[in-house]
Amino acid sequence: MRDVLPEIARWWGSGETFGLATVVSTFSSAPRPPGASMAVCGGEVVGSVSGGCVEGAVFELATEVATTTGTPVLQRYGVSDDDAFAVGLTCGGILDILVEPVSAETFPELGDIARSVERREPVAVATIVSGPGRTGARRVVWPGRSSGTLGLARLDEAVDDDARGMLAQGVTGIRRYGSEGERRLDDLAVFVHSFAPPPHMLVFGAIDFAAAVARLGKFLGYHVTVCDARPVFATAKRFPEADEVVVSWPHDYLSSIQVDERTVICVLTHDPKFDVPLLEVALRTRAGYVGAMGSRRTHDDRLARLREAGLSAEELARLRSPIGLDLGARTPEETAVSIAAELIQSRWGGSGQPLSRTSGRIHHEG
Repeated sequence: MRDVLPEIARWWGSGETFGLATVVSTFSSAPRPPGASMAVCGGEVVGSVSGGCVEGAVFELATEVATTTGTPVLQRYGVSDDDAFAVGLTCGGILDILVEPVSAETFPELGDIARSVERREPVAVATIVSGPGRTGARRVVWPGRSSGTLGLARLDEAVDDDARGMLAQGVTGIRRYGSEGERRLDDLAVFVHSFAPPPHMLVFGAIDFAAAVARLGKFLGYHVTVCDARPVFATAKRFPEADEVVVSWPHDYLSSIQVDERTVICVLTHDPKFDVPLLEVALRTRAGYVGAMGSRRTHDDRLARLREAGLSAEELARLRSPIGLDLGARTPEETAVSIAAELIQSRWGGSGQPLSRTSGRIHHEG
């Protein structure tokens, strides 16, 4: 819903009632992940739930829900349906899509959600998508407060705890509970849509390769920071795609900020006086990815220096160096693509091989 939020917030603010379709679960090679949304207001459409496969059918259902029935519907599209081919889902995947009517009356918290997302404040929307008589019940959860109810105090409390945990990890998905909120039962399916701040990409070294990596990082949805100790190179003009450009010794800056499991650290300084102290800090953080640029000779020298600094074999094993996948990259832009490819692989667990040479599922669970 993040991609369509500005437009639906405008509809909501003007008093419109519109249909909102959200992917809540997928199976096999579904084209869009949970959380992907499409909204329909009159003849206007924003967003996508399938990349084109079932948009026509979802458009009709969203229009009906918004203008006629006013009732939320959980609809499955996929190869298990007799009408799968008719609606265009021929790629072999299955989508469960919640279609619900939205207005200021049915979703009073939408304005607060839009403001939180704009301010980069974490917020989660928990919606019952299946269960006896409760489909569409909604609760909005922030780290320090909640709004709305799923019908039972015990269920609200359980969902609040789970949603805050999912927010901390940036996870969106379904959680199941008993009809009275019991954690070990599965009478109710609750879709928790997390709007966590974008993950952080830290690019150290204000060189031309860093400019290309910053562009790719922004394209992939990261909040990008470029850091270098040299003010003549670390300028916003040289890195227009970066969210911020910091002039500081890299290891000092990294020591001063919060790093979590979603953080990506790309060390492109290519100078021992910068990258060894920086990696000494980076490899002891919780960052999910730490990569460093350099030749294999540079890598061997760097490892020796880091061992002398006291890093353990386990800590050194976290270092991805030379950085990136083997694509034969030469230019800064090609190198940035190879780094982006390794980031995607590290997140989802792909083999890095051409798909034409592999078998089985294309989309990994991660």
